Amino acid sequence: MARKIAILGGTGAEGSGLAYRLAEAGEKVLIGSRDAARAQETAKRLRERIGGDSQIEGMDNASAAATCDVAILTVPFSGVSALLKQLQSVWKQGTMVIDTTVPLAAAVGGAATRVLGVWQGSAAEQTKELLPPGVSLAAAFQNLGAESLAGNEPVDCDVLVCGDDEKAKQVAFELVSKIRGARPLNGGKLENARIVESLTALLIGLNMRYKVHGAGIRFTGLPLR
Repeated sequence: MARKIAILGGTGAEGSGLAYRLAEAGEKVLIGSRDAARAQETAKRLRERIGGDSQIEGMDNASAAATCDVAILTVPFSGVSALLKQLQSVWKQGTMVIDTTVPLAAAVGGAATRVLGVWQGSAAEQTKELLPPGVSLAAAFQNLGAESLAGNEPVDCDVLVCGDDEKAKQVAFELVSKIRGARPLNGGKLENARIVESLTALLIGLNMRYKVHGAGIRFTGLPLR
């Protein structure tokens, strides 16, 4: 049976971009949203765009989380805590969560080129505290821009995968590899996510200064895969 990948907050720019790329690569995708009807509309639009036998469904976040094997968290940082508390009793044992969250200061009216201090050290470490036992976590995709994901060209970006659970990291590696142009790299322990998250603010600043939309990161001197 094909695994089910839930994109929580999947109607936003980042979430719908990831849904498009993964469904295009043959994954079965569940788009989650606070508004099930909006999720269904997004799923319909992506099915029409991809064509063929693409497997994309839309539903509310709780239904997507309860049904999936892997959940990719793409809701804004300001909404993560409330959503994860709502989902506490929903998760299946063995579900893997991949956190894309970046605590940009824009969440509280500040600049998108700055990150907020998070008590736990990073958005990903906060997420870990809010997940029940039996649900594992990796952090990835924070530096992949929404506009690059939404386009048709291969993305030009390495993706650092951080985590303390090797199985969750391996699944994140597999999903990154499904996205044309993306290269997964082992970013080490989950605590390193704080460094990766801060790079997003730097990339946003580069986009603004150079008047582009798809600045990404590439690391040299490493194996191609």
